Amino acid sequence: MSLENKKVLVTGGAGFIGSNIIEYLLNKNNKVTCLDNFITGKKENVENFLGNPNFKMIEGDITNLENCMEACKEIDVILHQAALGSVPRSIENPLKTNDININGFINILWAAKQENISRVVYAASSSTYGDSKKLPKIENEIGSPLSPYAVTKYVNELYAGVFSNLYGLELIGLRYFNVFGRKQDPDGAYAAAIPKFIKAFINHQEPVIHGDGSQSRDFTYIDNVIQANELAATTKNPNALNQVYNVACGDQSFLKELVENLRDLLSEFDSEIKNIEIKNGPERIGDVKHSLASIEKAQKLLNYQPTHNLKQGLNSAIEWYWNYFKTNS
Repeated sequence: MSLENKKVLVTGGAGFIGSNIIEYLLNKNNKVTCLDNFITGKKENVENFLGNPNFKMIEGDITNLENCMEACKEIDVILHQAALGSVPRSIENPLKTNDININGFINILWAAKQENISRVVYAASSSTYGDSKKLPKIENEIGSPLSPYAVTKYVNELYAGVFSNLYGLELIGLRYFNVFGRKQDPDGAYAAAIPKFIKAFINHQEPVIHGDGSQSRDFTYIDNVIQANELAATTKNPNALNQVYNVACGDQSFLKELVENLRDLLSEFDSEIKNIEIKNGPERIGDVKHSLASIEKAQKLLNYQPTHNLKQGLNSAIEWYWNYFKTNS
């Protein structure tokens, strides 16, 4: 079902995922409010929306309840993307991660309750699976968390269950698996793997893989994530509510192969790239070794059908990455 002609709040809307969701929603004639404090989100991600009469920007913080209450006025549905991401950052600063990801989440839920907004879709995380070795990852089988970030995202799921039971909110959590695509931040100490590798290749630098490259991920293109948010926001299936879902492709990709594929794709833009060596560095603390999602639950209850696997996603995104780095290098 399509999300159209609604009033939608997107928290963290200046971030990579949030800004892509907003662009999609505005094209569907929705009125969109964005709440973001620009700590990790970028103003350039929402600049193109500012002249749109259906877009409202609130510069505020989810840890501030008044900001949340203001953002939730006259809203039909909330897509909660705001969080302080990154496993390494949470290890360095667990207090801030806890404050934003847990206290901020409760504020959004409380504001939703106060403003009688029944449907809240929130970004959960594959990090919740922790030290579970079982593959593929199935929603009801999780291990012990490996980082403060993982703890916060699991606590979100617990609070969602409580708010649903006590206050009748319709809450759906989406456990994202390694999302990539256009508008993804390539810079900074906590940048995601794919844009970091691409940037290195374009700058004729040797990309560094943490570990031996045998670790695996279920990389998920941004359009699959947008689809999952729309389905979760609009589902009429009562059995689909108050659940968490894996949002992925159900494909296992090894890091070494990923980087080699990126090198091949980018060599079509610059032939010198094919000669760049790939380096291995130390493993990162708190990293999950292998990740592969079962998407059966989302397929069954939400009718989720990913449109892009890793290769299709990279083919769609590679030109955007190339143009971005060439413009901003």
